Amino acid sequence: MAGKNGFLDTLLTSPSTERYRVGFSFLFLLCIFLAVGQISDGMPNNMLLMAAAVIGGYMAINIGANDVANNVGPAVGSGALSLGGAVLIAAVFEAGGAIIAGGDVVSTIKGGIIAAERLDDVSAFVWLMTAALLAGALWLNLATWMGAPVSTTHSIVGGVLGAGIAAGGWGIADWAVMAKIVASWVISPVMGGVLAALFLYAIKKTVLYRKNVVPAARIFVPWLVAIMAWAFGTYLMVKGVKKVVEVDFLGASLVGLGLAAVIFFLMRALVGRRAATMENSSAGVNTLFTWPLIFAAALLSFAHGANDVANAIGPLAAINDALSAGAVVTAASIPLWVMLVGALGLAVGLMLFGPRLIKTVGTEITELDKTRAFCIALSAALTVIIASQLGLPVSSTHIAIGGVFGVGFLREYLKSNYATQLHNIMDSHEEEERERLRPFLEDFRNASVEQMENLLQQAKKKKQVPLSKKERKRLKKIYREEMVKRSHLTRIVAAWIITVPASACMAAILFFTLRGLLL
Repeated sequence: MAGKNGFLDTLLTSPSTERYRVGFSFLFLLCIFLAVGQISDGMPNNMLLMAAAVIGGYMAINIGANDVANNVGPAVGSGALSLGGAVLIAAVFEAGGAIIAGGDVVSTIKGGIIAAERLDDVSAFVWLMTAALLAGALWLNLATWMGAPVSTTHSIVGGVLGAGIAAGGWGIADWAVMAKIVASWVISPVMGGVLAALFLYAIKKTVLYRKNVVPAARIFVPWLVAIMAWAFGTYLMVKGVKKVVEVDFLGASLVGLGLAAVIFFLMRALVGRRAATMENSSAGVNTLFTWPLIFAAALLSFAHGANDVANAIGPLAAINDALSAGAVVTAASIPLWVMLVGALGLAVGLMLFGPRLIKTVGTEITELDKTRAFCIALSAALTVIIASQLGLPVSSTHIAIGGVFGVGFLREYLKSNYATQLHNIMDSHEEEERERLRPFLEDFRNASVEQMENLLQQAKKKKQVPLSKKERKRLKKIYREEMVKRSHLTRIVAAWIITVPASACMAAILFFTLRGLLL
């Protein structure tokens, strides 16, 4: 559980500071407008480029506000990081990933969803990209306001699709690519959720459910963290620095393996030292995952900045090249000022508006401790690696949120399973011994999922008495407790489903509006 709010946490979340945060974001966009005006002085249609740069900055702010929450939310919810600390770490690593590993050339048509060569008119291409960028940003802004983490890639994909169809007709779209995107709505959260739940169940069976958790932790925790090190080392090579250093999967795996070996011996030494003073409980084991979670948050943010900055600057770079060269482009060079707009926009958006979604992911969907958060982070990296090798389309946002739901539903299942067994055992005993049940029920009500198994064993040995009708109802309320907020599940899934069509419709309307104003 997250700790108490500090000064920085309050500053970032207090309603009294909201107007200042909004004002600062407008000041940031004004600075972009003025700076690009100086850079593009003398260029034809430089006012259009200045406006596009502001929209690109606005898109980057919204990516920072919405998408980055998936990288640091579990660490915050588990208490491994404070909200303020998470925001600072993620802002630095997001911007660093964008600038260091964002690449020199970016595909302007995300995922090849439309055939840009079918557009002969440069002006129509510029309007298309501008409308796509603005539509994606507006949808992300709305989703952030609703508290729904959505895929920024799908937002810009929908924008490009809608504006592309408006500019070139239905035939301009590649519907096979769109089918893969639709498939990712199911594949991503299911893979993320299943892997996170499997890792959590494995930790419970090998460590947390043991009578002596410290010896079990000394054996298994170094291996678990080493697996995480391999996953993140490989993930970073495959996704994070692919535009700087070109490596195949085997090379990336070997880098990850080397990192895993180092981390294994470090963790074994650390756990060995901590074993003498560590509490013999799940709370003691939880402390071992603090630093792995902090590093995971930083590495996920770096990889996200390197990859998803293209969602903000790809269309902007295309507009810049199209206006400079007077031709439609499908791959655009990235000037330093364009990369800075994206990198700084990510950091600004995260710091000013990211805490809302960070709290949603970290604390409002289900209760997270460090062990559960570790499983979510590990699942996120492994799912991307597995999917990329199998050629499956996935969204990092959907994977991370699927992981949160996965551990939550596993907790519900385990608690329901133990309580149901207990209920059946009690129901078979004689009525006159009911009074002996009440102390047991009180212990059961206050038990954690891990303690419930011990209580179940005690019930079998001591032959506890059956439950009254009233008590059975009370017990059912306990094991039917929802450990995953269904309202959040419904809202998030709905937002995922409508992201592409919503941003597509907005982009089409904006394209026709721009064309009508500028013709």
